[in-house]
Amino acid sequence: MATVTAATAPARVSRRERMTAPVATIAGLTAATVALHVRDPHVSGSWGYCPLSLLGVYCPGCGGLRAVNDLTHGDLAGAASSNLLLLLLAPVAVFLLARWAVDAWHGRDRGRGRAIVLAPPALAVFAVVTLVFVVARNLPGSWLAP
Repeated sequence: MATVTAATAPARVSRRERMTAPVATIAGLTAATVALHVRDPHVSGSWGYCPLSLLGVYCPGCGGLRAVNDLTHGDLAGAASSNLLLLLLAPVAVFLLARWAVDAWHGRDRGRGRAIVLAPPALAVFAVVTLVFVVARNLPGSWLAP
């Protein structure tokens, strides 16, 4: 029968250590959001150019910076016009970040050490929706194009 010794016992992680990653992530996203609010990405080239859009292909992220800027100004229609997928997934991202922070605060580990974990069916749905979005926004005359 194995005995648990100090060498084999799982190390107890402090709340401060558990909160480091969620707080740093949320702070970084907040700083990026503030930067997008202050420096308007609607001005061509103000944040650089996407290589795919220069080739005439719109990826799922194209228009994302403009959508975040529109959201920070309360313009939902503008955000939807810039990147509908980002607008629809923003509440999901906020929920997942909040759940990660709350779980870290309480010491719960839903993801076997990973930050945010989604079930395989949810990942499959996300992949299919993203693929359909990319195809639909690249069709000629599509209103989903940024």
